[in-house]
Amino acid sequence: MNPQARRVQGVYLTLMLGNTLAASFIWGINTLFLLDAGLTNFEAFGANAFFTVGMVLFEVPTGVVADTRGRRTSYLLGTVTLAATTALYYLMWQVGAPFWAWAVVSALLGLGFTFFSGAVEAWLVDALHHTGYDGALETVFGRGAMVSGVAMLGGSVAGGVIAQATSLGVPFLLRVGVLLAMFVVAYALMRDLGFAPERSAGPWQEVRATLSASIEHGLRNPPVRWIMLAAPFASGVGFYTFYALQPYLLELYGDPGAYSVAGLAAAAIAGAQVLGGYAAPRVRALVRRRTTVLIAGAVVTAVILALLGVTDVFWVALVLLVLWALIGAAEMPVRQAYLNDLIPSRQRATVLSFDSLMGSSGGVVIQPALGRAADLYGYPTSLALGAIVQALSVPFLVGSRRERAPADTSVAGPTPPA
Repeated sequence: MNPQARRVQGVYLTLMLGNTLAASFIWGINTLFLLDAGLTNFEAFGANAFFTVGMVLFEVPTGVVADTRGRRTSYLLGTVTLAATTALYYLMWQVGAPFWAWAVVSALLGLGFTFFSGAVEAWLVDALHHTGYDGALETVFGRGAMVSGVAMLGGSVAGGVIAQATSLGVPFLLRVGVLLAMFVVAYALMRDLGFAPERSAGPWQEVRATLSASIEHGLRNPPVRWIMLAAPFASGVGFYTFYALQPYLLELYGDPGAYSVAGLAAAAIAGAQVLGGYAAPRVRALVRRRTTVLIAGAVVTAVILALLGVTDVFWVALVLLVLWALIGAAEMPVRQAYLNDLIPSRQRATVLSFDSLMGSSGGVVIQPALGRAADLYGYPTSLALGAIVQALSVPFLVGSRRERAPADTSVAGPTPPA
């Protein structure tokens, strides 16, 4: 890796570190925070569903912002939006706000995250090509997963311990502070390399042209379409599993007030993510086709969720949780590399945002549905149902494999600009 590419990678890893650290302060306690605010399980996961509704509504528009106004601009808007909405979350917890308020602010939280999704990844791939990087994308994405895992490890443990020592609201204030610091870092270090926003036409013409081209290279591109159609099942179950395991592990542990245990669970996921990010390029080297990794990961994940649905032993559930996170972390860089090798530069952020939209749309329906199942039948049954839903993604991944796209076997660097 040449010095320019190494600098780009360094900025990317710094952004991943800050983003994940900010988010992870609340990952281990978010469901407990919502329940403490007076929401039921159904309402808590309903609030999470409105978060994904926000992502569904704003994914493509913010992707267009990244492709027409710049990926750096999109990132900066994301930090400001997330800081403001997180502060609102804290205030609503203080005053015991009604469910509709949580729904509205959760949707605005989704807006903040959509400024990130697609933009950072697109910025990285184009900047690496600009600097002459010719290595495998899995390597850089894997390092990003490792850095995110380290940040999540520290942030989730700190969030749980700080919440137990102070209150459930303090980690949210810490998140606001880190997000504001990341605004300063990105403003100073992030530059759009290998990509020039197209501003010759009017804004509406730009939006229409970008959306049209994104559909052409997204839903009308068969291998991409199949991957996108699999996303709602995997992402919806993934969102639910992550947040449901917080109260479920406390239930198995026998102490509903042991917030540090919830932080430990999130930390276990973080450690698994570090290992998964390290393993991703090595797993890819062992198989010829990227879709092999994706299909095997979906099948094994469904089996793990089924086992979580039948165990009643805390430590067994914790081990299964780590395995679940490890599989997800190992396959994600492979999926990212596969999609980026299928998408041209000009529409990269919008297509990646549309892919994120597809995943979020699954969360809108699946999260509250499984949350309701938890209310009626308990967490074990809801996780077993999640295993069935997860398995539904496999036929779509097989469909992408059958297209035999060159990106399925590619080991080269990022796709050049269109």
